[in-house]
Amino acid sequence: MTQREITDLLNKWAYEYYVLDEPTVSDKEYDALYDTLQRMEKESGEIYPDSSTRRVGGEPIKAFDRHEHVARLYSLDKSVSEEELRAFLTRVKKADESARFTVEYKFDGLTVCLTYNGGKFVRATTRGNGVVGEDVTAQVLTIPSFPLTIPYEGLLEVRGEAIIRLSVLEEYNKTAAEPLKNARNAVAGAIRNLDPKVTKNRRPEILFYDVNYIEGKALSQTEAHAFLREQGFKVYPFFKVCESEDEVISAVAEIERMRREIDVLTDGAVIKTDQVAVRDLLGFTDKVPRHSMAYKFEAEEVTTLLKDVIWQVGRTGKLTPLALLEPVELGGATVSRATLNNYSDIERKNVKIGSRVLVRRSNEVIPEILGATEHYEGSKEIEKPIVCPACKTALEEVGAHLFCPNGNCEPRIAAKLDHYASKNAMDIEGFSESTAYLLIREKGVKNFSDLYRLTAADLEGLEGFKDKKITNLLTAIEKSKNAPLDAFLHAIGIGGVGRVAAKDLAKTYKSVEGLQSASKEELTTLENVGEITAAQIADFFANEENRQELAALKELGIDPKEEPKEQIDGVFTGEKVVLTGKLSSLTRGEAQKLIEGQGGECLSSVTAKTTLVVAGEDAGSKLAKAQKLGVKIVGEEEFLAMVQGKN
Repeated sequence: MTQREITDLLNKWAYEYYVLDEPTVSDKEYDALYDTLQRMEKESGEIYPDSSTRRVGGEPIKAFDRHEHVARLYSLDKSVSEEELRAFLTRVKKADESARFTVEYKFDGLTVCLTYNGGKFVRATTRGNGVVGEDVTAQVLTIPSFPLTIPYEGLLEVRGEAIIRLSVLEEYNKTAAEPLKNARNAVAGAIRNLDPKVTKNRRPEILFYDVNYIEGKALSQTEAHAFLREQGFKVYPFFKVCESEDEVISAVAEIERMRREIDVLTDGAVIKTDQVAVRDLLGFTDKVPRHSMAYKFEAEEVTTLLKDVIWQVGRTGKLTPLALLEPVELGGATVSRATLNNYSDIERKNVKIGSRVLVRRSNEVIPEILGATEHYEGSKEIEKPIVCPACKTALEEVGAHLFCPNGNCEPRIAAKLDHYASKNAMDIEGFSESTAYLLIREKGVKNFSDLYRLTAADLEGLEGFKDKKITNLLTAIEKSKNAPLDAFLHAIGIGGVGRVAAKDLAKTYKSVEGLQSASKEELTTLENVGEITAAQIADFFANEENRQELAALKELGIDPKEEPKEQIDGVFTGEKVVLTGKLSSLTRGEAQKLIEGQGGECLSSVTAKTTLVVAGEDAGSKLAKAQKLGVKIVGEEEFLAMVQGKN
């Protein structure tokens, strides 16, 4: 093949891979032909304008040049309530009753403007002040998801949002010396960085959404969307054309429901009047066009002051730092606490007491601190504890985590009992962590078996315990003796054994004794048990205290067995399903029951055997892996439709 033919073929393959997400060749084939092109260019001394070899991180530049846009890049007016959005739609309809609207995602990245002339890419700039932006051509050239040549040969400016996918950011942060706080900051730092190699390493891409200028004509938003696709630009597939206000509101609601299922950070929707004539009629203010509106969702990230950090002891003895915050409104709730994973996490995020920190909402889960945004004169380092805050035992350091080795540490016992009694374990209704502390301090309860020895006389006189509560708790404890084997295996606190792995173990070994006799090698053959979990299971049963406790429970009547189950023929029969993220209409346990009730099998991790992934809000690495493996993925709405027999 000639150098021209190879250049064209590599561009075709890159378009299939980066824009269509439908690669037709392997990475190995692409790399081999790319190397061939590099050799031919070196020999000929010529590099075509659209050569894929131009997309490399070159040497750092000294400063950004300023560039004036061909046409002004306006920002958008914003609404934060349905009332404000309807007011905008009403104004447009009053101007022209025939007005229709388009609705798209508002991605949270960095706006870039690309210029083409004669069918060739000329430059890339940031939005800047809308009139003049910074020339970031060297940085954008490292991004493979836009064309260097296009069929249209007139002067053209197209507008897009540079983004970094959430899965890419998560992968980057695993090895980064300094983790990036969020996708928005990550891409802004990648594009507005004087070293193009930094841009390339962060792997940004551009999603195009508007034609800012096209020579000699104006396009409706529908025409602009179609034009971008025809020219080979990557556009996000969600694009709704709406005739009425209610259709717009419905499309915005759909974006809000779906936004946590996608791999791109988004903070709202963009609503535009479609027709050029209506746009011209509405005109512009000094700052914004009157024909378009951004609808902003509730903030999921805010900054606030970190007042203090306390260390909590869990049932395994692991210490987790909990941040106490200056109360702040976030996603419709007042947030005053947030999690920090471990001391290494504190150091990496450069978090200090008295500093301002960036906090991200994670639905009903406690919010997470992403990093410090500003330190003050009074900011002070967070001290690494050396003894347990509860029992003062010297701590042990295992990897990135600190552990209290004292099995009699009160918070450990309370957390262990609370877990044992939880709904997804033995389901002892009315039992809580506060009940556990009360029983530990007043009645010397320490082990699971101690719960089954409690009598009404033991509970009489305890704070908050009247006759009805005593009866209800003792009844719930007695009822828990009939819990299924998988619930029991999850309840007793074997390291690495959650509900999914517990079901696999129960189905395979049928009893506690059967599992106890299994070897590590046998255990690792199971779908949901890896080498680490297998070792934790073996260690649990090798521990003499655990063996004595299991014997005591058996003597008290807790000896669950796995009963044979009828083969269920349902919509999920034969499916191996992974649940990831948070579902808004039901709990993870309820979703699991629905799947198993219709013949499916739930797995704890995505593997080559996984056939279906149900992705809820804040789905992370499991979703990314499923996408990479080509596993079928459904959102909550589609999952519920399947359950109800609508799909």
